Amino acid sequence: MPFTKFTNLDFDQIKTSIKDYIRANSDFTDFDFEGSNFSVLIDTLAYNTYITAFNSNMIVNESFLDSATVRENVVSLARNIGYVPRSRTAAQATVSFDVTTASNTPTLTLQAGLVCVGTSDNSSYVFSIPETITTVTTQQTDTSGNIISSTGSFNSIVVYQGTYLTKSFTVDGSLDQRFILENSFIDTSTIKVYIKGSSDTGLGKEYRKVDNILNITDISETYLIQEITDERYELLFGDGVFGKKLENDSVITVSYITTDGVDGNGPASFTYAGSVVSSTNQISLPIITPPITTESAAANGGNIESIDSIKYFAPRLYSSQYRAVTARDYESIIQQIYPNTESVSVVGGEELDPPEFGTVFITIKPKNGEFVSDFDKRAILSSLKGYSLAGINQKILDLKLLYVEIESFVYYDVSKVTTVSELKTSVTNGLLTYGSTTDINKFGGRFKYSKVLNVIDNIDDAITSNITRVIIRRNLRALTNQFAQYELCYGNRFHINPEGKNIKSTGFTIQGQTDMVYFTDIPNKNNDGTLDGSGKGVIAIVKGDVELSQGQLVVASAGVVDYVHGEVIISTVNITSTQRSNNIIEIQAFPESNDIIGLKDLYLSFAVGDSSINMVKDTITSGEQISGVGYKVTSSYTNGALVRG
Repeated sequence: MPFTKFTNLDFDQIKTSIKDYIRANSDFTDFDFEGSNFSVLIDTLAYNTYITAFNSNMIVNESFLDSATVRENVVSLARNIGYVPRSRTAAQATVSFDVTTASNTPTLTLQAGLVCVGTSDNSSYVFSIPETITTVTTQQTDTSGNIISSTGSFNSIVVYQGTYLTKSFTVDGSLDQRFILENSFIDTSTIKVYIKGSSDTGLGKEYRKVDNILNITDISETYLIQEITDERYELLFGDGVFGKKLENDSVITVSYITTDGVDGNGPASFTYAGSVVSSTNQISLPIITPPITTESAAANGGNIESIDSIKYFAPRLYSSQYRAVTARDYESIIQQIYPNTESVSVVGGEELDPPEFGTVFITIKPKNGEFVSDFDKRAILSSLKGYSLAGINQKILDLKLLYVEIESFVYYDVSKVTTVSELKTSVTNGLLTYGSTTDINKFGGRFKYSKVLNVIDNIDDAITSNITRVIIRRNLRALTNQFAQYELCYGNRFHINPEGKNIKSTGFTIQGQTDMVYFTDIPNKNNDGTLDGSGKGVIAIVKGDVELSQGQLVVASAGVVDYVHGEVIISTVNITSTQRSNNIIEIQAFPESNDIIGLKDLYLSFAVGDSSINMVKDTITSGEQISGVGYKVTSSYTNGALVRG
């Protein structure tokens, strides 16, 4: 019998192996397999073998964390190394309102559960609180001094997008009893667990959630949580060695919020729908529906941790052993304690110039928005104390964004285009897809110019070529009506135009000047007009979109520009207003290289929405011209405009 290659997984290869095996039998030496009904049987055997081999291969792949594709398997493998995937995160909003009731009560208690309904984009979302909130009331009296109403003020209440639910279990002492929360879409940070024993009153004692069994004793009132099938969660309690063991007939009461995750972000207008009770635990109806003041719109909602994220962070959190020492440790731990994290940059103080020993500087890019709130910063730093080494301080810095924009001229064959607008939309969508890749949109990311050119060229057969310019930009947030200095680091070498105008900005006004003014650059030159080779220049403030030679300088020396290191330093200036909202001045530069690199603490973002896509008819390819005479060319270099367009 012939040697059989058992590694063949392709259908045709399996079929050929079966034929070779049968031909080795003398009874089938000259048999025509293709021309007989026997071919159907061979196909059936090959197909069955192929399916079996495929399934076996998939089963083996699902046994390893890096190759598994089914979520339940990935979660189970991560569980083996003590990793709990992040749950959905409820969007949070901060609201305030006053509730006035006709009852005479010294306190009013806002019940856990539904508080208000928020609206956004013609959609409604419910917002709840996981715990009751009690406030002292003020009483209103009539002319006779009789109390006619009580008003309770609920200020700066944090509400969570989602529905408040509760579930109870009775401990029966059996080994196979499991405490499973049957609802999906739970925000595990909102889970509250109470254990009522034989001697307890009310709901009993509140147990706290822990991430591991370190520092847990036999009397620790704690619980663990783990994800199981269908994105549900199971509660685990102590066994009398690690954590307190539950008594038989104890009642477990669990409350939690199920949320829409990232879909719940955005609502800024709310309508009251809560329930309050008096000091005697009687429902008190508001005299009028309380108007709600929004202090912060709903934000920070997130979806459940993806499979790719679990594969990436599970082994890294395991290697950190729940202590923050290296930059990778901080990255893994912060992802756990602040689920809204998209990317993290950690820089030791010893790497700074001048160095700041004993301090770790952290920059976080949230999934929603650009900045981490002061409240979240304090919460993150407080949580990090349980992981960090003694004597090491942590500081969270505001995010520094480096935007990459392009100005692209896309040539197309008019004979292959249905509508130019659709082709332009396809180009934009292709760039957005590239912008979501792992190359960019992260700390230390890289904008790869050649890939962008290929993306544009390969969008459609109608596109014949493209000429694309690259622009880098940072936003200066001005401190209006006060003297201040500013420093912007781009981390990429600037192109030096001997005539200047490499640095362009949006408009702003300064003290003593009513006209709109702009930043620009003037390179340092020798007396003969050539560049002096220092790689530096002067930042000037100019008025209007005019040439510098026409004497429109407002401030001849408002700072310096370092073309080599890619830095713009603005001297002391009093900016009174900005053309852009939120006191933003956009300052752009043209890089020396079309490949853009993000620094370790500089988040790279491909700003497709701020880029310019220009569709140009290719007259030669379209057959309108037989030669290059009169062909419309596009310069590969930047224009001479003074201001940012």
